[in-house]
Formats: sequence, structure tokens, C-alpha cells
Amino acid sequence: MQALAAAVALTMASLPARAATADLYGPKAADAVKGGTLTFGSLVEPPGLDPYHQAADGRIRFTVLMYQGLFYESETGEAMPLLASGYEVSPDGLVYTIKLREGVKFHTGQTMTAKDVAYSYNYLRDPKNGSPGAGDLTLISSIDAVDDGTVRITLSKPNGALPMTLGNKYGGVVPAGYFDAADAKQAFNTKSVGTGPYKLAEFKPNSHLALVKNDAYWEEGAPYLDRINILFIPNSASMIVALRNKRVDLALLTRPQDIQQVVKAPGLVMERWPSLNQKALDLGSELSPLGDPRVREAIALSIDKDEIMRASVGGYGKVIGTMVPAMQDAWGAPLDQLANQKVDIEKAKKLLAEAGHSNLNLTLTTINGYDWMDPAAVTMKQQLARAGINLNIQRVDLGVWIKNFQSKQMGFTFNDWATQPDPHLLFYRHFHKAPEGADFRNWNNAEASALLDQGLGETDQAKRKAIYVDFQKILAQSVPTVMLFSADHVSVRNENVMNYQQHPTGWFFGLARAFIKK
Repeated sequence: MQALAAAVALTMASLPARAATADLYGPKAADAVKGGTLTFGSLVEPPGLDPYHQAADGRIRFTVLMYQGLFYESETGEAMPLLASGYEVSPDGLVYTIKLREGVKFHTGQTMTAKDVAYSYNYLRDPKNGSPGAGDLTLISSIDAVDDGTVRITLSKPNGALPMTLGNKYGGVVPAGYFDAADAKQAFNTKSVGTGPYKLAEFKPNSHLALVKNDAYWEEGAPYLDRINILFIPNSASMIVALRNKRVDLALLTRPQDIQQVVKAPGLVMERWPSLNQKALDLGSELSPLGDPRVREAIALSIDKDEIMRASVGGYGKVIGTMVPAMQDAWGAPLDQLANQKVDIEKAKKLLAEAGHSNLNLTLTTINGYDWMDPAAVTMKQQLARAGINLNIQRVDLGVWIKNFQSKQMGFTFNDWATQPDPHLLFYRHFHKAPEGADFRNWNNAEASALLDQGLGETDQAKRKAIYVDFQKILAQSVPTVMLFSADHVSVRNENVMNYQQHPTGWFFGLARAFIKK
């Protein structure tokens, strides 16, 4: 260990220094009331609670409260130590020596050690285990437990996004050997084995998810609530009723008409929060018409993003090009440098004719529970009709959609997903060709993939941005996806719910800091 320490640069990232910029999970409250039960209303139900193999954003929103990674995705775009307490990086950028937080216990009661951390991330990165997060860790050569409190990660190439990658979206640290059990994946739905502030009490599909306070949680005094009951509400109308009659204490709303109904309702408080989310239209090239880039470009030229945003979320959002708003200044390509961002029906018709389509029939898939998709689909149907594209609309449950997503049979579909604040995590897994990336849309673009490799290996901020700008220009021209808009997060809470802060990813970290005023 002494030899290793001598070989690395002393660029220690300690928890106190990073904690000064933001608090983990949201602001701490000196006046927090301890105890009580909060009822959270959710229009989206997670298909399952498996943090390793379940890719749905609807899963991640809640499992971040049960499972933790080495780092936390701060709202400032910084990777803050979470289960880590700090780390050192070797001068060549290839060796990360990570010190672990002391006194962390799993929900099972056993103490977390470096052996558990190495096991968890080695399982996650092994493509044979089928995790959609494996592609984020392809540059890791080895993960080793140096001693009980130290993990060493060795890379094949530098990766400036590594700390953010070791966050909460996929994996989380679980006890070593967890997946040796035959029913390990299914068992996530009945018992949590993470280190987070809340433990799983009960998960009843089509009904509710109940979380209880982790009394052995490593942060003294946290969390504040004893229990969180998440009710799965079938539609927005029912959610409004539940908020008004106080059956639900806190919820996120997405439809402008619903927001307007509660904005002045007595006893309710509405708040708007910035977002790292994107609402997108994906064009899977495995569907024969969409395999022709002329067809994809024609579709992009037929879409009025602003009109779709206004129909979907009113004024509670922002039209985007190829980057979510919170990252536009740091990483985004200027909109005037991107192709296919303005409506041009005549050019769209010409491209379709060149591709041999005088009348094109497509089926758009939307997801039950994502209310913005319904008005967006109707509006898009009208827009595409102007170019001679007839659009049929089919609605599917999230579980069905996820199966299509994982099998790379996305077709023509709306998508709704958040990113962590780094362009590698936004683009690589989704758009890099296989096997390094998942290439969910079957784009298979070699030039774009080469740029994503360059961006991953570059550590200079200005050079990284230039690379990702070039990538975004290809993305806009070739159109494997159309990033439509980013919606603000709009939370509505009972006036007695205090200190809730919505994370820009849309994940519910803030429930760990909320409390109920008595």
C-alpha cells in the first residue's frame, strides 16, 4: 500500500471539501422534525426494483433511496463522495485509489468493506451479467480491494467521467456474493440489501411501494421521515383529487392543465425545479423505413418542437437541440450549428420522394403513465401529415417498452429519460456502436462512435467540448433521435411538507431530506 501511495499524485478529494458546495440528497435542515409518514403520489410505477438489470427511469427514481454508489451526482455537476470518503488519481490518470466511508452497514446488518465494493462493480461491468450499465465501465481493467477501507480501480485509458459513472443510476454496492443465489434478481422486489437511507418494506405492483427508515444509516440524524408510502396513481385526474383531499402529501405533475388546477389551491404549494431530463423521439434503424437517413431527416424537418412542447407541458419547459438545458453552456453545440432544427415541409417531402415514399405509414409508441406523450403524439401526427406521413399511435405499458428497449427493437417511439451531468454518460451507452456501447437505436455510426471514444479519453475541458460538439452535429444530421424539449420538474406538496428539493435528474433523492411539520 505504501508503494502504491508513493506512485499516485496527492490529489485527494475529501468529503468535507466537496460537501461545502452542496449537501448530499439536498439541504440539511437544522429544524427538522423527526418521524412521521409521508405519502408520495407517482403516476409511473417501476417495473421492478433491480438496480443492476432494470434500466427504467421509473425504477431509478426510487431505488436511489435504497442503493448507493461511491459517488453522488450533485446538482452542481460535481461527483461528490458518497460511499467513498475521498480518492487519489495517479499522474497518468489510470489508477484511482478510493478510500471508503467508515461505519457503513448494509440493510442486512453487515458492515460494508472494499470486498463488497469490488464485487459489486466487477459484477456490474461484466457484460455477461446483462446490466445496461456495463457499457459505462468498459475502460476499467480491474477493481481490487486493497484493504477493508480501500479500493483500487485501474483503467486501460483515462476516463474523466469515472467518478460520475460510479454513482447511483446502476449498481449500487451490495454484499459480496449476493448474485450467487438463484433468485437474487427477483429478490430485489421483496428485500433491499443496499446502504441507503431507506429500506424496502413492501412492493405491491399496481398498488404501492413502502420504504422505512434505515435505523443503521451511516449519516447521523438522517433521514428525517420514518416511512414513505409511494402510491401508484392511475392518472392525473386521480392525482389532483388525492392532493386536494390530502391522501397524497407530495407529487410531481407534468400536464399544464393539472398544474393550473392546483397552483392556487388552499393548503398546497407548487414549486418549479430545473431539469436534466429530455423528452425525445427515437428512430430505431432496425425498422426498415427508419434505416434510411433520408427518412429520418424528413421526419425531423416535419417536427415543430415548440408546438409539441406547448401541447405537452405548456410553458413549463424549454425546447432543446442536442443537449439538455442544464448542460448546454458547458457541453452543448450552438443551435445555429445544428442541422434539421427548423421545420421545412418541402424539403421533407423531397427527401421522402428520393427515398421512394410518397405516402409513408408509421406507428408511434407511447408509454402509459407518461401523460405528456398523449398530447405530443396527437400534435406530431398532425405535423407529420403535412409531409405525407400517416402516423398511427399505440400505447404500451412501461414493462413492454423496456423489453423492446433492451432488445434493441425500439422502432418509432417517444422516450423520457434523465442524464447525469456529463456528456459521456449522456451519449456513450446510448449511441456508441456495439459492443463498446449499447447502440439501442441500431444507428451503427462509426464516425460518431470514434468521436465518443475521443471524448471519453480526453481530460482537457475545452478539448472535450469541441469533440462533443462535433458529435452533436452528426447526431443532428443523421437523426437517430430527435431531442424535443426538457420539461421543468413541477412538484406539488402539502404545506406541512418541508425541505423537499427535487433533484434535476428527476430522481427522488430529496425524500431523504424532507420532513413533516407538526
